[in-house]
Amino acid sequence: MKGMATYDLMESIRNTNEWLGASARAMASYPVWGLVPHPMFKVMSAWGRITERSFARMVIKPDWGIRTILGPDGRDHIVEIDTLVTRPFADLIHFRVQGRAPMKRRVLLVAPMSGHYSTLLRSTVRSLLPDCEVYVTDWKNARDIPVSEGKFDIEDYTLYLVDFIRFLGPDLNIVSVCQPVPLTLAATAYLAGEDPAAQPKTLTLIGGPVDPDAAPTEVTDFGRRVTMGQLEHMVIQRVGFKYAGAGRLVYPGLMQLASFISMNMDRHTTAFSEQILRAAKGEASERDAHNRFYDEYLSVMDMTAEFYLSTVERIFKNREIARNDFRVAGKAVDFGKITDVAVKIVEGEKDDISAPGQCLAALDLLTGLSADKKAQHLEPDAGHYGIFAGKSWRNNIRPLVLNFIDANSGPRKAHVRAV
Repeated sequence: MKGMATYDLMESIRNTNEWLGASARAMASYPVWGLVPHPMFKVMSAWGRITERSFARMVIKPDWGIRTILGPDGRDHIVEIDTLVTRPFADLIHFRVQGRAPMKRRVLLVAPMSGHYSTLLRSTVRSLLPDCEVYVTDWKNARDIPVSEGKFDIEDYTLYLVDFIRFLGPDLNIVSVCQPVPLTLAATAYLAGEDPAAQPKTLTLIGGPVDPDAAPTEVTDFGRRVTMGQLEHMVIQRVGFKYAGAGRLVYPGLMQLASFISMNMDRHTTAFSEQILRAAKGEASERDAHNRFYDEYLSVMDMTAEFYLSTVERIFKNREIARNDFRVAGKAVDFGKITDVAVKIVEGEKDDISAPGQCLAALDLLTGLSADKKAQHLEPDAGHYGIFAGKSWRNNIRPLVLNFIDANSGPRKAHVRAV
């Protein structure tokens, strides 16, 4: 039962902190304390309210929260989420806008599976919906998937993408964000070799580790310092008895969250201290900037152990994508076979997760692609989050991506399979 007790211990600590927060909030909120006008009670109530909310969010899948969008006719149109393909580890979903004719631009957003839910791309989806038909890979929490469903590693992830792309058809534009960038590139190369007519029209690759050694960061340095044996011993646990995936080996979302927070501890400490003071003064609100950000940031999901470990070993340590030496289901993936899929690289100048150069390395792998099919953009002063969901995305990158899609929307050349 390797790690199961540890997994349940982490969940017990989380649950206890949620309870402590709720208790402090309730105790400090009794009307009788109004007879003792001391700020301690307001601060205690604020601390309890924020603590309870924060620890509760860690086990809740966020809602997409996209109810309506403004249509080209000037009216609000209701948005419904349709599940087009259901698989054990992911669904392919479509944001269908009622009462609107299908849009010419069809975009598949490949969401990261790196500890957060696909709802991390909520603002990206919302910004694209007025101009595109939007589809998203909605990855599932490994803790909720029974062991009987089998393994899920980076090859399975790549084949999921292949199947989703085939399902949606070749008139597709893919926008891949962060972690899945190298695997999206691999899925396209796989199709180039096995089913060329099914390839998408364009690929927009945003801030992903195609070649982690191109620009070292804390993430790549950590991957170099530890061996695979040490990593497995330190972070892999079995899902506890509380969930449907009991016994499955995972990299827990709570552990991933702890590492995320440790990278910017001062910033997070300041953010929560200031929010407690605002709440004590009555200046905080249910959907203020702090809560909007941390409701998403703190909602984490488990990854299967084989996916996490194979990502570290094959993408970061062995650099199989960067060396064009990646195999899927026993078949070699050759990036040189991509010859007519337009590819755009987007990076952030101040990205400390996938530093500039890591994603740009994709263009060097595409030896069969002409220069007019390649594009790149480095967003000044933008961090990792900003290049797909922040101000930089809204004001600068999104228009560039839509223009790139339109510029490559013409008919493609016919493919002839080699015999």
